[in-house]
Amino acid sequence: MPHRVAVLALDGLLPFELGIPDRIFGRSLDPIPGNQGGKLYEVVTCSVRPPGPVRTDSDFSILVEHGPEALATADTVVVPASYELGPVFDEGRLTEELAAAFALVRPGTRMVSICTGSYVLAAAGYLDGRPATTHWSAADHFQRTFPQVRVDPGVLFIDDGDVLTSAGVAAGIDLCLHLVRRDHGAAVATEIARRTVVPPYRDGGQAQYIQRPVPEPQFATTTAARAWALGRLERPILLRDMAQQESMSVRTFTRRFREEVGVSPGQWLTRQRVERARHLLESSDLSIDQVARDAGFGTATSLRQHLQAALGVPPTVYRRTFRASADTS
Repeated sequence: MPHRVAVLALDGLLPFELGIPDRIFGRSLDPIPGNQGGKLYEVVTCSVRPPGPVRTDSDFSILVEHGPEALATADTVVVPASYELGPVFDEGRLTEELAAAFALVRPGTRMVSICTGSYVLAAAGYLDGRPATTHWSAADHFQRTFPQVRVDPGVLFIDDGDVLTSAGVAAGIDLCLHLVRRDHGAAVATEIARRTVVPPYRDGGQAQYIQRPVPEPQFATTTAARAWALGRLERPILLRDMAQQESMSVRTFTRRFREEVGVSPGQWLTRQRVERARHLLESSDLSIDQVARDAGFGTATSLRQHLQAALGVPPTVYRRTFRASADTS
C-alpha cells in the first residue's frame, strides 16, 4: 500500500506551500521492476472542519474534500504555513478545532511542518525538547513563544526522526525531497527533482538568503572551484587548491564560499562525498572499500563514520535498505 500523506489545510494558507507535498510525494513513482510506475505515496488534503472551503492568503478559497478524520489514517502529516494561526501564533496554544484534529493522529505518525507550520507542531507539543526550524523572519518570535524548542534559524530543514521541520516556503521542497530520499533512495528523489525542475538538494541553509539573497555582481563567485572539486571527489582536495581555481587567497575564498553556499568548503565537500557514496551504494555492486575510495573518503572506516553521522546508518545497512527489493525482483 502507498504511504499515506495527509496535508492539513488551515485558513490563511499559502497555496504554493499547500501544493508542495502533492507535487513531490504525489509524483514519486516506484522504480522496481514489477511495481514500476506505481505510486509510492497517496496524498490527501484535509481540513480541521468537515469538507468545504478553506481560505487562502490570496484572492480565492480552495474546496477541501476531506475533514479531520483523514489524519487518523495518515502515515505522515504535513502542516504548511498559514497567516491566520491566531492563538497558535500569538499565545502558543492550539484552538479547540486544532486540538480535536490532532487528537485523531495515531501514535508514531511522522509529523512534518513547512515554514511557520512549525508553530502548529510546537503548540501541539511535538517539538518539546527537540531541534526545529522555521522561516528565518519568524525564528526569534518562534523561540520566545516556545522556549522549550531548540530553534536553529540557519538551516533549510531539520530531520529529527519522526518529526521534521523546514524553513520558509521553497524549503518545503527540500524537506519533501529529503523524505523521498530517506524513504526510497537517492535515485527516486533525483528523478522527481528532475521532473520538478529543481536541484535534488540545495547546499547551505537560510543564512545565504538572509545576508545576501543575490550576490553583488562585482563579487567573484566560487562556481568554478565547486565544479573543479566535483570532477575529482575521489582525490585529495585541499582548501588552497580550491582557492587557486578562483585565483583567491584562502581567506577570501573561504569567506566568499560561505557567503554563496552557506557552509564552509570542508562541509560542502563532505556533503558531496556522502551523496556520491549514496549513489554508488544504491546503483553499483562495488565493495564498501571501493565505494569509500571512489567517493573520496579513502577508507571504509572513514566512509562508515561519515555516513553514520549524515544518515544515521552504516554503508552496509544503507545498501541493504535500498538494494534489497531490487535484487529480489
